[in-house]
Amino acid sequence: MAGSRKLLDADIVHVAFELGLALKGAFALVEIASGLFAYFVTRDFLLDLVHVITRTELTEDPRDVVANYLLHAAQGLSVSSQHFTAFYLLSHGIIKLWLIIGLWQKKLGYYPAAMAVFGMFILYQVYRYSFTHSLSLLLITVLDVAVIGLTWIEYKRLHRILSAVPTKRV
Repeated sequence: MAGSRKLLDADIVHVAFELGLALKGAFALVEIASGLFAYFVTRDFLLDLVHVITRTELTEDPRDVVANYLLHAAQGLSVSSQHFTAFYLLSHGIIKLWLIIGLWQKKLGYYPAAMAVFGMFILYQVYRYSFTHSLSLLLITVLDVAVIGLTWIEYKRLHRILSAVPTKRV
């Protein structure tokens, strides 16, 4: 009974690990798409888009917080900040996706690399959170912490399985 419960717990952790990777993979794809969007979209197009999105809301309530924030952010966007955003999103998304693919393929060397890189992302996100107090950034950071924990557990499990397999001598 205890052995089957332990196996069930390991299966649950494995499923949680796979779900965490799927979420991070989806975020990585969104980051890549957003980075491409940020790189190729002109400031004028972005301003026009924000005006279209916020026009109705600002007509109804000129003090709408979200609409004013979007409008102010679009107006304050410089070419250099746009290029930095594009570079950051693209590099962040590509690196994450590369690591996630390695983890899905169960390549043992990717586990410590992923934990280190995700840890560095967490440090940067906590630094950014100290300025922005963004709830979405905080939630992504919590997901990253959970994925690191699950990656560690999965790494130990996979290492134990691979160590138990006898190697062939030639």
